[in-house]
Amino acid sequence: MTIRLYDTSARQIRDFVPLTPGCVSIYLCGATVQAAPHIGHIRSGLNFDIMRRWFAYRGYQVTFVRNVTDIDDKIIKKSAEQARPWWAIGYENEVAFNAAYDALGCLRPTYEPRATGHVPEMIEMMRGLIERGHAYAAEGNVYFDVASFPDYLELSGQELENLRQPSGEGETGKRDPRDFAMWKAAKEGEPSWETPWGRGRPGWHLECSAMAHKYLGTAFDIHGGGVDLVFPHHENEIAQAKAYGDEFARYWAHNAWVTMSGEKMSKSLGNSVLVSEMVKRWRPIVLRYYLGTPHYRSMIEYSEEALREAESAFARIEGFVQRVTEKAGKTVEPAAEVPPAFAEAMDDDLGVPQALAIVHTTVRQGNSALTADDKESAVARLAEVRAMLGVLGLDPLDEPWSREGSERSEDLHGVVDSLVRLVLEQRQAARSRKDYATADAIRDQLQQSGLAIEDTPSGPRWSLS
Repeated sequence: MTIRLYDTSARQIRDFVPLTPGCVSIYLCGATVQAAPHIGHIRSGLNFDIMRRWFAYRGYQVTFVRNVTDIDDKIIKKSAEQARPWWAIGYENEVAFNAAYDALGCLRPTYEPRATGHVPEMIEMMRGLIERGHAYAAEGNVYFDVASFPDYLELSGQELENLRQPSGEGETGKRDPRDFAMWKAAKEGEPSWETPWGRGRPGWHLECSAMAHKYLGTAFDIHGGGVDLVFPHHENEIAQAKAYGDEFARYWAHNAWVTMSGEKMSKSLGNSVLVSEMVKRWRPIVLRYYLGTPHYRSMIEYSEEALREAESAFARIEGFVQRVTEKAGKTVEPAAEVPPAFAEAMDDDLGVPQALAIVHTTVRQGNSALTADDKESAVARLAEVRAMLGVLGLDPLDEPWSREGSERSEDLHGVVDSLVRLVLEQRQAARSRKDYATADAIRDQLQQSGLAIEDTPSGPRWSLS
């Protein structure tokens, strides 16, 4: 058994060989909390949740770090626009992100550090880079000297001569326009921290290099994030960490976007679909199915039609689970192992679409067994289906989905109760006018629908027969 992953830095699928046998360490670039999350943001968390689950299934002890960027230019801009503290905006949206992760069934990370909690680690890294000749201070800013690091741009494959480094307002004193800011000098009214080079605040790239070093050490297995982070963010992370002396990440995994009309879903384009709104219209487990089952390196073009197709596909799986559970008269536990074809697909760069095909094939086999009244085979297929769905975080009998199912049942009971009471009122009206034939016909029709009607001194009462 060997898990294989597409490594962005190698531009090919590689066998995964962990730094420490039996363990895997993963750092995922998490939320920048300037606004509430749309489904494009949450896709990354979902994809790496499935990766984490598969490593755990394969017997690895997983350390999963997902950071929170709680200070950056966009958060500060929102603070000024809304006349609210930057930290209030950041925390409010951090809560919204965690609610979205929870709603879609993502496991909590091992560690979830905030950038602002790690300024001492950033200062230490900057000091080391300046001493090694890879960084310099200028007018209160600290910049990384890209020409001092020969391997710069290896991840993205760009040419240094053609590079146009994104720069922010106030980034003055650069020796080379291609150098990037590690630390930004304080501006009036903005948050700042004291450093040996003056007050200021972190640059985006420095945050992740420092936090990965703190929680995963000088070397770790996998660094993940959206494909849009390859440059400049991940490229600059590598430069800082390796110039500091770390080996840093050994594999780079990047998920593709969710698009609308062919464009990346983003707040700036005004085409974002907030998770908080989506879960009001779609069951969260259906959203997880929709976002988590395409291959992580494939773009997802958002559409209502695609979501309806996902809903129908999952309903076929869920219906099978419910029918066999009722037939068995008890909860059928997941099989100890997933089918070999499912495992083979997942081992091959997390081939979820191919693995999901095995799920649907097994469901069809189970339905055939039900039709043939072969209870033993149907139960065996359900055990396999539950094992596979558990790896994907889609088992409707697992938390949090089982709780969601109970809540839906309670809601459905309320709807049925209202409808039955309306019919019983018609029956009672027929009895009052001594139209017993109509009253009995109503009762018989309700009984044929699976309801038992009992006449009591306080009025008719119904229950499932």
